[in-house]
Amino acid sequence: MSEEDGSTPLLVVRCQLGEREAFRELVRVWHTPLWRYVRGMVGSSCVADDLAQDAWVAVVRGLPRLRQPERFAPWLFTIARRVIADHLRKAYAAQEAPVVREDAVVADDDPLGGVLDTMEIEAGLGGLPPREREVLILFHLQDLPLAVCAEVIGVPPGTVKSRLHRARHLLRAALVERGYEA
Repeated sequence: MSEEDGSTPLLVVRCQLGEREAFRELVRVWHTPLWRYVRGMVGSSCVADDLAQDAWVAVVRGLPRLRQPERFAPWLFTIARRVIADHLRKAYAAQEAPVVREDAVVADDDPLGGVLDTMEIEAGLGGLPPREREVLILFHLQDLPLAVCAEVIGVPPGTVKSRLHRARHLLRAALVERGYEA
């Protein structure tokens, strides 16, 4: 999802001024990218629904304090990341394994530029470690720039680059293991 059209910062300001219709529009524009990110990280559509809703509640609470409306995307994905981390912490604390992937990641287009088709990517993502899965989802499926990925994850851009490199290598290995062409 890109903010290049300039509409998101305006929607954020309108939300901060109390316009309910602006918030509906903000949710309409950003809910699917948010949900896809959460879904890709937790692997369950039902859990993703709940966590995305939790993230939107946090957005409502924090939106009045967002001082840079043009930074909405990294702010939103950072909130989602915290919600996911809280969910996983609670799952581990309860002596449960985090929710395993029950179905494939939803994607509308070919996020890796025609190298792999969507089904191949979906098949491989589930087997990746969370850090590598997260960076692939943010960079390739959400089309966030490297610097924004670094901001969301809370690491330097060089670390994102190395995680992307490792993630691509792991994804390729997972796909080859499943019988896909390298």
